[in-house]
Amino acid sequence: MKAAVGDRLIVQGTRPGAARRDGEIVGLHHPDGSPPYDVRWSDDGRVTEYFPGPDAHIHHYRHGDATTAPVGADPHLFAD
Repeated sequence: MKAAVGDRLIVQGTRPGAARRDGEIVGLHHPDGSPPYDVRWSDDGRVTEYFPGPDAHIHHYRHGDATTAPVGADPHLFAD
């Protein structure tokens, strides 16, 4: 799993009733984009160091254009 600052990390709940969680990757610990990541969680705004497990995936953004949606995403979902 590789990421860049600005990508969105999505963590799916694996147990019944577990909530999905998402956040923005705001910091990397390795120059190659490998985990762990510093993530600002959208539900509470806190930044934590996160080691993704098998229930996590990354939505990669086209870097260089802060207004674009994740690659492959419906752009209408991300309009201002």
